[in-house]
Amino acid sequence: MYMAQTEKPTEGLLQEQDFLSAINKEELLSIISSKNIPIDKVNKVICYNDELRNLQIELVKLQQWISKNKKRVVVIFEGRDAAGKGGNIRRYSEHLSPRSMRTVALTKPTEVEAGQWYFRRYIKNLPNPGEIVFFDRSWYNRAVVEPVMGFCDENQYKKFMVQVPEFEHMLYEDGVTIIKFWFSISKTEQEKRFNARLSNPLKRWKFSSVDKKGQQLWDIYTTYKDRMFSKTHTTYSPWIIVRANNKKASRLESMKYVLSQFDYDNKDETHVSLHPDPNIVMRYFRSNKQLD
Repeated sequence: MYMAQTEKPTEGLLQEQDFLSAINKEELLSIISSKNIPIDKVNKVICYNDELRNLQIELVKLQQWISKNKKRVVVIFEGRDAAGKGGNIRRYSEHLSPRSMRTVALTKPTEVEAGQWYFRRYIKNLPNPGEIVFFDRSWYNRAVVEPVMGFCDENQYKKFMVQVPEFEHMLYEDGVTIIKFWFSISKTEQEKRFNARLSNPLKRWKFSSVDKKGQQLWDIYTTYKDRMFSKTHTTYSPWIIVRANNKKASRLESMKYVLSQFDYDNKDETHVSLHPDPNIVMRYFRSNKQLD
């Protein structure tokens, strides 16, 4: 006698029919939950992507307002190597119009540039009216990286430290908005990210001999970094510390900070909080101890 084959239990497994019957993300998550499949990590990713999308929508609105009102905005991304500066900029800019947005990541100065006033090559890249410019590192190279690595002498360093607050004050008086981020990561996290770069052929180009020295000279970097904050954190151009061991949190919270600084059109129609977490984003003087 033919015996009907017993169906295998489907708890813990997703079937093709589950995907076909779910008409949206919420229904699929409900089906997954009914099958007792752990989805904590999935939920975190979904929440991050949703919040990122909503914040990027706000950035588009902000850019339109900047363009309409001929504002000039500079956002500086500073921090140790592997702190997430480039990754943050990509998320900021990926949906913005390139017509009124630029990313500036200057290479080593040419022989001619080295003989000019230090700020000149940065001045050439400042925003035009109606434009926002993201600096992936900035004139603050001379405050930390250059003296630590021996790329400038003591006199050049001291001259820069005297001039930079005056330079930024002139920009402020001329109507340029400057937001200065320092993405702060721990030494352990930096080493972890370096190792990840070396193990990924697509990211290996990011690792250099300077990066390797960054670990060896960690404490010297810290000394110059703290000196930079004490001399260049001003009321008109403050340093904003972003705790960046968690890449995703640093992206979302720093975006919220930028958006919170402007009263752009339709800001009240947002579907996401624009108040950054004060435990992740804070002014320098409120941060008693940085991760780095």
